[in-house]
Amino acid sequence: MKLDKVLKKDKQSVSFEIFPPKRDTELENIDGTLEILCSLKPDYISITFGAGGSMANSKTLEIAKKIKNTYGIEPVVHLTCLNYTKSEIDGVLGELSEAGIENVLALRGDKNPNITQKYEFMYASDLVSYIKSKSDMYVCGACYPECHPEAKDKVEDMLNLRKKVDSGADALISQLFFDNDVFCKFVENTKMAGIDVPIHAGIMPVTNKAQIERMVTLCGATLPEKFKRILDRYADNKNALFDAGMVYAIDQIVDLLARGVDGIHIYTMNNTTVAKKICDGIRNII
Repeated sequence: MKLDKVLKKDKQSVSFEIFPPKRDTELENIDGTLEILCSLKPDYISITFGAGGSMANSKTLEIAKKIKNTYGIEPVVHLTCLNYTKSEIDGVLGELSEAGIENVLALRGDKNPNITQKYEFMYASDLVSYIKSKSDMYVCGACYPECHPEAKDKVEDMLNLRKKVDSGADALISQLFFDNDVFCKFVENTKMAGIDVPIHAGIMPVTNKAQIERMVTLCGATLPEKFKRILDRYADNKNALFDAGMVYAIDQIVDLLARGVDGIHIYTMNNTTVAKKICDGIRNII
């Protein structure tokens, strides 16, 4: 089922992102993770393409089928394009269609010096357009509330985002951010740019200082002073940082919901405790 049939206009959505295990020996562990996450009844679960960028090696498709067929929740499969040819993308789309999977998150993918770029898709908008020309998939795209790290400025980034939506993106999922004012200003700017698709706010709860600092470096998110104080105060106290991070994330989500965001997309990092605590914290307001 496509997400336009799952997501209701009068209800804000809550969804999760998970990643496939890197080793076959870890695949058994994902079953327990899926059981718990799916019991929380998210509107959908997105599955990353795997660190190596390979559908076959990452077990992405296998996990997506289990989410759909065993638990009755719609999966959104991440699909990157920078290192793939059109014929390879055709193959993946065929696999997804055969499995009854109708939702993808179209991404350019990170540049990897160890993988040869194919140059048939230069941007995510190229992939969005291609998927729409070859299938009836519901296509999500990514967006950066604080500007894509490779964009010249916010104007160029917004023009590129408009191009992605004009190419056929049905919805947008944001990169992580920690300042709600920044996100809401971004959404306001998208409306001014003529972008009129649902935008789901990407939230990553803080459980590890090194991890969050690495992610911030990759996606360009800034850290508000309030957030920095939490990291500085509790960095050496694992349990305290976890609790403080959960409080911050729940407060951030409650505020976003009160501001009327279309949906919340939680980067779970496969941590079921994190997902459960957040869902418990917002149970009565969603």
